[in-house]
Amino acid sequence: MRIAERYLERCGYRTVNVDYPSRRYSIEGLADRVGQVIDRHCPDERHAIHAVTHSLGGIVMRCLASRRDLPRLSRVVMLSPPNQGSSLADRVKGNPVFRAVAGPAGQQLGTESRDGLPAQLGEVSFELGVIAGSRSLNPWAAAWVPGPNDGTVGVDEARVEGMRDFLVVSRGHTFIMNDPDVLRQVLHFLRHGCFDRSRP
Repeated sequence: MRIAERYLERCGYRTVNVDYPSRRYSIEGLADRVGQVIDRHCPDERHAIHAVTHSLGGIVMRCLASRRDLPRLSRVVMLSPPNQGSSLADRVKGNPVFRAVAGPAGQQLGTESRDGLPAQLGEVSFELGVIAGSRSLNPWAAAWVPGPNDGTVGVDEARVEGMRDFLVVSRGHTFIMNDPDVLRQVLHFLRHGCFDRSRP
């Protein structure tokens, strides 16, 4: 997220690029850690807080918002979030390689409510814009995800009840956050609460 961080700083935002050990903690544990970072770096009650997340980060933000009151959380943009869970995670759950790569949080990304956390989180309560990718550079993974997808998350899997706006771009999952057009759309949502439909 460094390119996005520098871009938003140039646009006048004070940024905090939150890193977390996603391979060692559950989503709930990661949400608690992100909450601590927000408390530490954003102590001024006068300022609104916006968030830009990628992939699992969107579920971490939803989990955080469900676990504690965030009155200053204003606008959030999620890039390629598995808001409905991940059918790819369903397919590889239990695989030792996937466990090693994705950690405990990855095991919580199933599409069913009994073992998948995204389905348990419900409707979002903040202003949310979601950008989903529809181009994959990994045909093997893309074949396991139903419908248009970015190689990891399906377009329909990115949707969530309560979102304010939704945009599909022809980008892949891993580097969607580095695309200049995507970054301009992120900025537009943070400033106006919607994506810029005048752009192709």
